[in-house]
Amino acid sequence: MIPVCIPTIKGNELKYVTDCINTNWISSSGKYVDLFEQGFSNYCNVKHGIACSNGTVALHLALESLGITKNNEVIMPNFTMISTAFSIIYTGAKPVLVDSEENTWNIDVNKIEEKITDKTKAIMVMHTYGHPVDMDPILKIAKNNNLYVIEDAAEAHGAEYKDKKVGNLSDVAAFSFYSNKILTTGEGGMVLTNNDKVAEKAKLLRNVAFTTPRFVHHEIGFNYRLTNLQAALGVAQLENIEEYVSARINNASKYTKLIREIEGITTPPKASWAKNVYWMYGIILDSKLNINRDELMKLMYQEGVETRPFFIPMHHQPLFKKNDSRFPDINGEFPVSEKLGYNGLYLPSSSSLTNQEIEFVVDKLKYCIKKLSR
Repeated sequence: MIPVCIPTIKGNELKYVTDCINTNWISSSGKYVDLFEQGFSNYCNVKHGIACSNGTVALHLALESLGITKNNEVIMPNFTMISTAFSIIYTGAKPVLVDSEENTWNIDVNKIEEKITDKTKAIMVMHTYGHPVDMDPILKIAKNNNLYVIEDAAEAHGAEYKDKKVGNLSDVAAFSFYSNKILTTGEGGMVLTNNDKVAEKAKLLRNVAFTTPRFVHHEIGFNYRLTNLQAALGVAQLENIEEYVSARINNASKYTKLIREIEGITTPPKASWAKNVYWMYGIILDSKLNINRDELMKLMYQEGVETRPFFIPMHHQPLFKKNDSRFPDINGEFPVSEKLGYNGLYLPSSSSLTNQEIEFVVDKLKYCIKKLSR
């Protein structure tokens, strides 16, 4: 079985984690946390990095550090991982959904302004599956309406917009280091910002809002710390990040060359101004194929290839059908989100994939499509 994604651990991970154990620095204090924050923020050319326990809480910390609160609204993509919406709801603010655009699978820039109200405080974008958002028009909208911009960069380590790394395109950004990410700490996240005050607030809130003297608290804080053990993994991963990013891009190129031979499949986007890092190599089945996506995935699994469906759009999440003022308005039309959500799947995408494995996956894809088309 070729798994959909596995971590690549090939460097100093064991050495650095063993050092944590040998020195007893296994909690949230220790040199590797500082090294990881400095290393990753430098990689993204951002002034401050604040490590935390996962990508979801990184988004929450980013929002809290900007002062997003109850009665605020945050515009976000309808097609995304639900953590994007949850992070907004955690603050007491309300998510406002915008459909995707077909050419990048990201938030549709042309539909943002119509969603702005006097309650809107921020626009949260997500760099979908590693392809950066077209940021210039979004930054212009934000500036004209006095709004913050937040990057959900969980899937986009190393991606670039007009030769500038994601994470350095907004007021604050959030990354995930879950086990299937290009750079992993098993579980983990980081907030990036060039704003000194936002960084100071994020560091305070991450650590239960401890101040001096200790155990005196002036704000509600969160226990969102990253351990030195996890950071040690991250430091080792950073030493090979360029190799891992290049591997995803090279694998995507091989996939695309082979899959273009299959009629009725859309391969991942690549805008002229973008460096797509292909966190996951996603494809979309054209309706003219007349193939059920889930049946294709089931057959692929039987043939030794694990796949995953695309995200379910927010307006089809059962939770958000409940009558709750915190939840987004799911009424309206989101045709691109629906096309992505129900016709998209991603293929094995590990950085360690071999040419033979990619060829095997595509051969099985051709076979399964042919079999289901009969």
